[in-house]
This record gives sequence, C-alpha cells and structure tokens, in this order.
Amino acid sequence: MALKPRAPHNRTLTLTAAEISALATQLLQLAGPVDLGMLCDRILQQNLFEVLDWLPSQSVDLLFLDPPYNLTKSFNGETFRGRSQGAYGDWLASWFRPLLRTLKPSATVYVCGDWRSSGAILSVLEAHLIVRNRITWEREKGRGAKGNWKNCAEDIWFSTVSEDYCFHGDAVRLKRRVLAPYRNAQGQPKDWEAGDRGNYRLTSASNLWTDLTVPFWSMPENTDHPTQKPEKLLAKLLLASSNPGDLVLDPFLGSGTTAVVAKKLGRRFIGIEQDLNYCCLAQKRLALAETHTAIQGYDDGVFWARNAL
Repeated sequence: MALKPRAPHNRTLTLTAAEISALATQLLQLAGPVDLGMLCDRILQQNLFEVLDWLPSQSVDLLFLDPPYNLTKSFNGETFRGRSQGAYGDWLASWFRPLLRTLKPSATVYVCGDWRSSGAILSVLEAHLIVRNRITWEREKGRGAKGNWKNCAEDIWFSTVSEDYCFHGDAVRLKRRVLAPYRNAQGQPKDWEAGDRGNYRLTSASNLWTDLTVPFWSMPENTDHPTQKPEKLLAKLLLASSNPGDLVLDPFLGSGTTAVVAKKLGRRFIGIEQDLNYCCLAQKRLALAETHTAIQGYDDGVFWARNAL
C-alpha cells in the first residue's frame, strides 16, 4: 500500500510493506468447513461467497452488515457498481439468505444503508426476520450539493430472528449538557445532575443519533478505508444487543472496526474481508487494542454527546 504524504499531526493508520508481510501470516483462509473454535477472534481474508457454506450453524449472537451501498464506489482498486433497486435487492438476498443459517434463535441483525439502498434492505429483511426499528445517524462530512440536499444521514436497520432477543437500553444512554437547568420546588435538579464537568442529563437511546463523528485524520482509529464506521457507532450496537462473551460476525469487515470494538468490549468476533490491505489494517488495529482500549466518545460507562467532554 503506497504511503500518502501526511500532515504533521495526521494520525491515520498506515501500513508498510514489511507490516503487510508480517500481518498477512495472521490471517485465516478456509478450504472447507471448520469448527467454531478455529474461527473465533480471527479474520478471514476471503470473498464472502467462498466461505458462506463453511461457517458454523446457529453460532452467531449478533450479525453486523455494512455491505456496499447501491452506488458505484472503489474499494482499494475493487469497484462495486450501482444497479437497479431490484438487482441490488437480488444481490443482497444472494448472500443474506445463506447467512441466516449461522444465527442463533436469539440473534440480532443490524444492516447499514443509505437512502438509495434502504428500500431494498427493508424488503429483504422483512422476508426473513422481525424488523424492529430504523436508526438514522448524522454523517456530517463532505461537501454540499449544488442541485440537491446535502446527503449527511445514513440508516441502520434493527431486526431479530425471534421475540427472544437481548436489548440493554441502560447500557447505551447518552449524556448531554443541560443548557437550561430546571429545578423543582425544593431547589433540586429535575432530571439532571450537577458535577465538576458541568450540568448533564442522561437520556435514553433513541433511533436518531447526532453524536457520532466520522473518523478523520486526527483520530487514532482513522484509516484510508472510504466508508469506515466510527468505533462509537459499533460500541452502541454491541453494548445494546449482545452480552460479554457473545459472538459477533461481520462479513464485510473493511478495516476492522467491528472486530476492534468487540475486542475492547469483551465480545468474540469473526471478520470476513477479501482485501489483503484492509485485513492487515484490521490486524494492526487489533494489536493496538491490546493496550489502547478507549473508545472515543464513550467514557465512564456512558456515551457523550458530540463535543460534550
């Protein structure tokens, strides 16, 4: 991977040729079915379609899916091309249906999309699972559009296999500054608390997220992957919909955010990614997570509103 010129304070993770050679030896490639023990906490450097039939059945507690959206985009030289809504839905179903076999009866599934792809995603999900909600999160990045509204929101569809599923709402509360602190008749704070850092209120997690920051050059989690999700986003999903020790599967791992957050939060993971450079970035991030366990925006057991800390 060619190194780009960087600004002096740029913290974007990069790889040298020597690192790629060393990290590639840690990746797994399957030639047939294997037991779950061989796959746990490993990254498979393969095309998803090559390994679909070899993944263990009813083993996954949480499935996180961040597939290419329905637009033409290059991923380190590999190009995914946009297509009609029907053709995109057929493509989704071609790998989603076989993945259902890997899910436990109590499993949760989250699928990322944008306005172009969400209709097809919903159609595929409704055919197989119980769709429970759509999270919309603010992706405040990029330039404005001259002939359209600026596209700065994405969706995450929340669905489950059955009525038997876990959801820990108290684990994903958001801490916000109180700008107009109201007190009751006795002069005590009403639904907020005063502290050394200021006045704050804990609010329940909603399906509208405005507290996320897309990784950029000054953040230590940043890579050159074009659609990298924030660690904070994955932390919300994993804390809400899994328990310590649960198994998380990400078949479109990219530069490894799901695996890294699973490791930081005490979950097991299986990641699948066909691009060697992205796999090696994920392995490098996993090694760094051995000693750097913090998740930006998550502190003291709560998520903080953007710029609140």
